[in-house]
Amino acid sequence: MVVNSCFKDLEGGVGLKGVWEFVPEAGEKRNEGVKVSREPRFRQFNHQRVAGRSCATCRNIWGTEHRESWGSKAGEESVEDRKTTYLPALDKPTSPTADMSNYGMSQRLARQQFRKSGGGSFDRATPYHNQVFAQLQEECLQQGVLFEDIVFPATLNSLGYDELGCGSPKVRGVRWKRPTEICDSPIFLSGGATRTDICQGALGDCWLLAAIASLTLNEKLLSRIVPQDQNFEDNYAGIFHFQFWQYGEWVDVVIDDRLPYRDEELLFVHSAQGNEFWSALLEKAYAKLNCSYEALTGGSTCEGFEDFTGGVTECINLDEPPNNLWRILREATKRGSLMGCSINVTGSEQSEAITSTQLVKGHAYSLTGIDEVEYQGDIVRLVRARNPWGKVEWTGRWSDTSSEWDDVSDEDKERLQINGEDGEFWMEFEEFKHLFSRLEVCNLSADALSDDSPNTWASSVCEDSWVKGSTAGGCRNFPNTFCMNPQFRLTLDEDDDDPYDGVDGCSALVALMQKDRRRYKRRGQELRTIGYTIYKVPEDMQGGGRLRLPRDFFLYNKSCGRSESFVNTREVSTRHVLPAGQYFLVPSTFDPNQDANFVLRMFTEKSSNTESMDDDIDATLPDPEPEEDPDIDPAFEEQFQMLAGADSQISANELKDILNRIVSCHPALKTDGFSIECCRSMVSLLDNDGSAKLGVDEFYLLWQKIKQWQKDFVEYDTDGSGFLSSFEVRTALGKAAGMKLNNSLLQMVVLRFSNDEFQVDFDNYICCVVRLEAMFRIFKALDPDGSNTMDLNLAQFLLVTMTS
Repeated sequence: MVVNSCFKDLEGGVGLKGVWEFVPEAGEKRNEGVKVSREPRFRQFNHQRVAGRSCATCRNIWGTEHRESWGSKAGEESVEDRKTTYLPALDKPTSPTADMSNYGMSQRLARQQFRKSGGGSFDRATPYHNQVFAQLQEECLQQGVLFEDIVFPATLNSLGYDELGCGSPKVRGVRWKRPTEICDSPIFLSGGATRTDICQGALGDCWLLAAIASLTLNEKLLSRIVPQDQNFEDNYAGIFHFQFWQYGEWVDVVIDDRLPYRDEELLFVHSAQGNEFWSALLEKAYAKLNCSYEALTGGSTCEGFEDFTGGVTECINLDEPPNNLWRILREATKRGSLMGCSINVTGSEQSEAITSTQLVKGHAYSLTGIDEVEYQGDIVRLVRARNPWGKVEWTGRWSDTSSEWDDVSDEDKERLQINGEDGEFWMEFEEFKHLFSRLEVCNLSADALSDDSPNTWASSVCEDSWVKGSTAGGCRNFPNTFCMNPQFRLTLDEDDDDPYDGVDGCSALVALMQKDRRRYKRRGQELRTIGYTIYKVPEDMQGGGRLRLPRDFFLYNKSCGRSESFVNTREVSTRHVLPAGQYFLVPSTFDPNQDANFVLRMFTEKSSNTESMDDDIDATLPDPEPEEDPDIDPAFEEQFQMLAGADSQISANELKDILNRIVSCHPALKTDGFSIECCRSMVSLLDNDGSAKLGVDEFYLLWQKIKQWQKDFVEYDTDGSGFLSSFEVRTALGKAAGMKLNNSLLQMVVLRFSNDEFQVDFDNYICCVVRLEAMFRIFKALDPDGSNTMDLNLAQFLLVTMTS
């Protein structure tokens, strides 16, 4: 009775429901799929973690299990909440929220500082798992031992988890041998790398081997990926290293030279000569990067292209080829771009089916050259492709043994290197367009393929995350959460003219890549269905700071560009031609609340600027000092004395009892009760004398705050659910509590104070506001000159974090 009458002015309320109108616009497209057995063009994977080995200096190694599925062409547009789940997902996916723990956040900040200092560049590649090649090699030479890699050990776990897992008949009898044990005079790389050095073994990684075969056409590029000073003679210690591009940085991967061996031959990739091992060791290093050999099964050639070059890939649909395709191929060849091609399949029964002319469907080919020859008085355009199997070649016109070569000069035949059964063949350009379905062109140096001059593109790289409950808002089909996605502003300064498209504007190539999905197959992380949308910034909103676009903007404005579809591939990329000006780009998953880390790369022919749009962190707080003689109702003071007891002060435990009895009388406020930690934080916020208790003046001020927070909570609970969504939390903190948070802080708030459905109840909202206000006040007190920095020693840092 006493408590309720004392706090009878705690207000109730009903949430306000917004009424919105959609701008008519087609929903996002999404690729559907059907299941196939192996090596599809696009795949999704589900995985399960199996404990492996670990050491003091290296992180855990995990085996994996996997399922697979096929992704086909774009499906119909949809605006309904539907999912494309090819196989049931496992229950324990890993999400970017791992980076949001205290330790994970510190590691993330350390990585950012390393990158800012130049780490991750090609000249300063990041040692994978902190294994430094020169250091490990020197230690082995001094000790007179051959290197054995404990990060990627010579065990069955490194082979795979399902078809190549323990107990599988496919791994029976497998042993691990060094090249020095396989042949008398092993060679790392002899006379330069050639396409015949790469022959596919028992692993379904034709997409990777097609990319490696294309890599051999560029000696300078190959030497970056495969350091040429390695051999089996000078300073041989059983250790080799290779460098790969991974999501915006270069990494240096160290391996030992023990290779899986069975039936007197290497189990996986090998050279035609049998004594050259650079390709087998390169495959092993890439398998280590992805945690197992089996993780390399199935993929797209462009994935290998980009991991070998850091370039950006454009995919061309040969069912509807551009009119200037030959010119694109010619310019790509001049610039040393890597190219691959494949033939689509429509079902699992067609995967790796061989046509009457010996072309393999659902299989990755390297496109290794183009040329023109004189034939019966005409000029014929030819395309050269290679099957990474090292056999099964095209047998139609212009194949190795076709009669067309009888009417070609000996000089042309010698120049075009017409050989026997080696997997490589020529075919006529028009027939190539007719028989193949997909062409992938990886532009190494971001040169414009649409311009005959070698103009270097301006490029930028941004990294971010979709985090469930905070920044994973889904596509435009979900208008209430779409604005929560990360946002980026693209400024195009100058038009460029493409003489072939007849349109004046700025050429921009947008590439959105999700991170680590192949590496984390074992954790149940499927490839997300991803895409992006582009909006023109209105003139009255241009310039300004780094403010995010609000929900209303997306409700009432149409997009001016987007990815061709939302698709479950590692990367989606599209070329756009836009008028000069400012644009907002919003990357997203198709469905909301799907975790993933991503890299957004922008390439423009003329000068441009790309920046992440995020709210500045700031707080406008009321005066922390209470009035000297606040006008307190005598009845309030009387009831306070009854609650406080003989010491005339209220402790955290007493505050906890009071608040929980109060909120129990307000069923509209969803809460599981105030915790003692929350009450201690409230006491700490208002405790001016350091007694860890509240006197009447301090308690009166706290109660006024609680009434205001309760009013704010009800006002911004727009759906009347009794909870605040992550969107409502951000709005309430910004508009009512005067606290502006960026995406990273919002992610921390949601993860720390929300329930399993990412909703924040009343007591957790109060605790959140109290914690934030305390931290803002501490920082401002320690930053008196407003420099936005503070200097603390360890003892001070611990004191601040323990008392906040």
